Amino acid sequence: MADRCWLMKTEPDVYGFADLMAAPDQTDIWDGIRNYQARNFIRDDMSPGDKVLFYHSRCDPPHVAGAAEVASSAQPDPTQFDPASRYYDPKSSPEAPRWFMVRVRGIRALERTVSLAELKANQRLDGMLVTRRGQRLSIQPVDHAHFDEVLRMASEPT
Repeated sequence: MADRCWLMKTEPDVYGFADLMAAPDQTDIWDGIRNYQARNFIRDDMSPGDKVLFYHSRCDPPHVAGAAEVASSAQPDPTQFDPASRYYDPKSSPEAPRWFMVRVRGIRALERTVSLAELKANQRLDGMLVTRRGQRLSIQPVDHAHFDEVLRMASEPT
């Protein structure tokens, strides 16, 4: 199957693109997902080599900050088993894990960030999930054409 594209949201004050790029080999885990639809994307659909738009949410303005790739297959998220973790799930067990994670590798920071307002204003991005009102899912599939358009936008001056 051909590589897929994704948009993965994070809050930059919690874990931003600069944090990923500073990680060893520019690779880190994407854990703590506690939404079943996002979990299903990780568990069932993500594969190593898939492209990722790294999106900063809950900032002003929200924006795409970098390009990354999925670096591993899905694995059980260890935070679900750790009672000290804010992501602990007492209903999950190593024999029957509920939550999954992947490793993500940073590829490059964008020449410039692309704001949510710019994404919404670009007609070529019609249908992109992040541009829809009320779309809060932290992991979203992205069409290849939309992925390429966002990178094109990042390479042009505002």
